[in-house]
Amino acid sequence: MALRHIALGVATAGLLAASPATAQPRWEGNPPTHVETVRDLARMCDPQRGGVPRLEAIAYCQGYITAAVQFHQVTRRGAPLFCVPGRGPSIAESGVGFAAWARDNRRYANEPALDGMLRWAQVSFPCRGPGPGPRR
Repeated sequence: MALRHIALGVATAGLLAASPATAQPRWEGNPPTHVETVRDLARMCDPQRGGVPRLEAIAYCQGYITAAVQFHQVTRRGAPLFCVPGRGPSIAESGVGFAAWARDNRRYANEPALDGMLRWAQVSFPCRGPGPGPRR
């Protein structure tokens, strides 16, 4: 029992001694919990903060992109909007690529996130042959 109290005391002292410089950075405003716009999704895909919130944001981004691609594959009728090559990028590379595209195409920042993700996919992974071209 005494050992448990000592361990608890040491842990508490360590937490109290931590300076603000070693604390995890915080999100400005509320931590993101969902996305609505291209800007929101880009923020999730390339978070500028560290720690657990960064990992949560990246996981959200990767889940969003994966779900959107799978939804497109299951529900599309006719020619696909985009065609990822057999050896396409990893899901992490896709998230970073989308965020970079969003920075370069700020005019779409307030569009729905899915619209922007599809725009990025059409430009990044165009289909060969007939079918819808990239949306501008």
